[in-house]
Amino acid sequence: MDRLLFLLATGLARGAIFALFALALVLIWRAARVVNFAQGAMAVVATYVAFAVTGLTGSYWIGLASALVAGGLMGLVVERGVMRFATHASPLSGVIIAIGVVMVLQSALGIAFGPNSRPMEAPFPETPIVIGGVPVLSPYDLFVLIVAIGLMGVLALLFTRTSLGLQLRASAFAPEVSRLLGVRVARMVTAGWVLASAVGALAALLLVPTELGLSPHSADMLFVSAFTVAVVGGLDSPPGALVGGLAVGVLISLVTGYLGATVAPIAVLVLLVAVLLVRPGGLFAATEARTA
Repeated sequence: MDRLLFLLATGLARGAIFALFALALVLIWRAARVVNFAQGAMAVVATYVAFAVTGLTGSYWIGLASALVAGGLMGLVVERGVMRFATHASPLSGVIIAIGVVMVLQSALGIAFGPNSRPMEAPFPETPIVIGGVPVLSPYDLFVLIVAIGLMGVLALLFTRTSLGLQLRASAFAPEVSRLLGVRVARMVTAGWVLASAVGALAALLLVPTELGLSPHSADMLFVSAFTVAVVGGLDSPPGALVGGLAVGVLISLVTGYLGATVAPIAVLVLLVAVLLVRPGGLFAATEARTA
C-alpha cells in the first residue's frame, strides 16, 4: 500500500506536467487547427534560455520568468515567420513545416551547446516527504502540482471571463463570423501561439530537473506523452488535457513501478489505441450538433 500511494503521488505530479504540455498543443490546435510538432523543440530553446539566465543571476525565479518570455517569443517568431505561410488546403502542410522547425532548432542547439546533457537543479528538494511512515510527494512535486493547477485555473478564467478569451475562442471556432464582428483573427491566432508556447516552455522547465538533464532532445518524450494525452482527452478540450494528463501520468508511474520502465510506453500505446477505437475524437471531445 505504501508503494502504491507513493507511485500515485509521483504519477500525479508527472501527469500535471503532461497536462500542461498537452494544454499547449490544445491551445494551438484551437487557434490555428495545426498540431504543433515543433512544440517540444521550441520549449527546449526556452529552457536553455532559463538555464543561462539562472546561471548568470543565480535566481531560479528570474530564469523561470525568462523561460516564459522566451517561450512566448518563440511562438511569435514561429507563427509569424513560417507557420503563417502553411496552406490550409492540406493538413500536412503545417505538419511538414513544424517538423522542419524541429530539425532546425535541434541542430542549432546541438551546434551551440553540444549533445551532452547538462544537470539542472530544482528550486526545492526532490526527496519525498514522509507522512505516517509513507513517502508521498516531494516539495518539488508539490510545487509542480500547485503551479500546474494554478496556471490551468488562470487559463480557465482567461477563456471564460475575459474579452480576450472570448475573442480567442471565437476566432478558433468561427473565424469568418469573427472577422465580420470586428475581431482581428490573425492577431488572435498569433496570441494563441504565444500563449501556448509559453505554457509549453513552462512544462519543459518543470520536467527537466527530474529527468537526465538538459539537452537538445530533452522534450522529445514529453512531446510524445503530451500528444497522447491531447488525443486521449480530445484536441479541442482543455479539461480533457487536464484529466488525460493526470491519467497518463499515473498510468506511467504505476506501470514503471510494478512492471518496469520498458513496459510503460507500451501501456501508453495500448491506452491510446483503446481510446481511438472507442471514441476517435477523444474522451472529452465535444459532440457536433446535427445540421440536418
